[in-house]
Order: sequence, then C-alpha cells, then structure tokens
Amino acid sequence: MRKAIEEYNMIEENDKIAVCLSGGKDSITLLYAFKALQRFYPKHFDIIAVSINPGFKFFDCDLLQSVCDDVEVPLFIENSHAQEIVFDIRKEKNPCSLCANLRRGIINSIAIREGCNKIALGHNEDDVLETFLLNLFYTGSIRTFSPVTYMDRSGITLIRPLVYASEKDTRRFIRKNNLTVMPKACPMDGTSKREDMKQMIFKLSKSIPMIRANLFGAIKRNLDDWKI
Repeated sequence: MRKAIEEYNMIEENDKIAVCLSGGKDSITLLYAFKALQRFYPKHFDIIAVSINPGFKFFDCDLLQSVCDDVEVPLFIENSHAQEIVFDIRKEKNPCSLCANLRRGIINSIAIREGCNKIALGHNEDDVLETFLLNLFYTGSIRTFSPVTYMDRSGITLIRPLVYASEKDTRRFIRKNNLTVMPKACPMDGTSKREDMKQMIFKLSKSIPMIRANLFGAIKRNLDDWKI
C-alpha cells in the first residue's frame, strides 16, 4: 500500500481522507492499514470512515461501528434508497453501474460536508484486472480506473491505495488478524459480469501462471493514467 501511495503521490501534507468502509475485507483492510500508516508516515494526514447503508437486509451498522471504535476513527453512515431505486423502481438488469453512481454521489457529499479533500477506495489488484477486461470485452476500450483521479466538479481526489494488493492479500490480512467482515449483502454478488471476469482470470492462470503479472504490466506500461 505504501508503495502505491508514494509512486502516485496519493497523500500530501494535511490531507483529510474519507475512507470508504463497506464492511468487506478490502475496505476493512484499507482502514486498518491507513491507521497503521498514520502512526509513522512523514506527512501528516487525518482520516474518517464513511459508509452507505443501501437498504440491503444484511447491512450491519454495529459491525462498522465496532471496526471504527477499534482503530479510533470517526464513522459517518448515510442511509440510501439504492436498493429500492435499482431493483424495485428501475428493475435494472445490470444494476452495478447505477448503484455505484448513486453511492458515489452520497460519498462525495459526505466528504465535502466533513471537510475532506480526498476519498480512499478499497479497489485492489483484482479489481484493476477485472475492470480492464470488462472494458475490453464489453465496450471495446483499453482502460481501467486510475490509481488517482481528480474530480473537477467536487474538487475531491479519489485515491486507491490497494491497487498493488491482491484480493488474496486482503483475505489473508483479515484471517491473520481474526477480523469479522460483513456478509455479502448485494443480490448481485457472485452473479455479475465482474464475477465472470474473476473466474476467467482464475481459469487462465492455471495454464498461464504469469497472466496476472502480464496483464498488470501491460496496464502500467500502456495506460497514461498508470505511467509513473
């Protein structure tokens, strides 16, 4: 995480960073890692945790509060009607994009309200590769999200400090530290196009062991947002 932060200059002096906390392994790992980094990093920065309650059945506010109490970070939870809008009103066949846009707007509002200039997302290396393949196969474009993205409208910068960490790394961190994560709440978990990309990479890696490293290397060499 520190390697990614320093290579892409994700943290500057006196930043106030809103860490998105969904309750999954990636976001919990990110919050704990930020708290640990804060103790010795040469640049001073503050962190808060922000979370969106989309109305899903298994969303556990108490778990999120327990995590934040453990690392002594203030938590801000906002209720949302995302589930109702996406699944009941719009009846989206591919709901992930709309749901993400709704959550992004709420998170930006919280960050601005609380005086944050940056938002940290828990996207990991697997997310980078899966997004790359989704864009390639379904939109015909060679791109993925950037480690750092400045949003002109809000004046907020998005940072993704876990882009060099794999899903296996965050799973190992949770298990090693005996931490509890929230059960998967979204009805689309395990059935989305992203899950198809995850399974594709897994199957290909059996016959091409270097496929993850090769894909990631291609992204860093050829996408302008990733060049250092």
